[in-house]
Amino acid sequence: MTGRRSKVERLIEEHDLTGLGDELVDRWTATGDERMSLRDLARHFNVRLLAATMEAAGVSTIEGDPESVYDALTDDDVSAGRRTEVRSRLERAGVDVEELERSFVTYQAIRSYVKDVRGAEQATPDDEERIESARTAIQRLVSRTTAVAEEKLERLRDADLITLGDFRLIVDVQVYCRDCGTQRGVADLISEGGCDCED
Repeated sequence: MTGRRSKVERLIEEHDLTGLGDELVDRWTATGDERMSLRDLARHFNVRLLAATMEAAGVSTIEGDPESVYDALTDDDVSAGRRTEVRSRLERAGVDVEELERSFVTYQAIRSYVKDVRGAEQATPDDEERIESARTAIQRLVSRTTAVAEEKLERLRDADLITLGDFRLIVDVQVYCRDCGTQRGVADLISEGGCDCED
């Protein structure tokens, strides 16, 4: 490819992210559970970029791993106070936070890199892979929802804003078919091939 380097190429070189380009291609073209979406790859790239930036600034940790710091900077659910706190700690460590945030890439930038720069193509998944991919994606969402809800409840409890003892959060995603009246957990529905409607 001639002309100006893509943003992803430039950042990989500037931050010495050796091997990350190959990893992006490998994860995007993998099959089954190993395959990552472009959005997940963009997050993965940005977390690695943040980790490299923190390491270069001599910051080993700022109240959590790089993923937690990334979430604090980018997640809409994070409070303004928490975001300000993390930004201030990074800035005190010598990190140009505004420049860092401008460096974060979108999924479109990742798509351009893996397809246009690296010439990668995804194999068309067979039916079994598509089913397993859907099941895995839903399970990840449930796990993420559980983790976020637990954290929020714990914070409210620790701040004495709610009363809550030793608890266990149960997130149960059910699918109800209005045609046949079947109601099953989403994992069971996928495993059993669907509801009781006739094909």
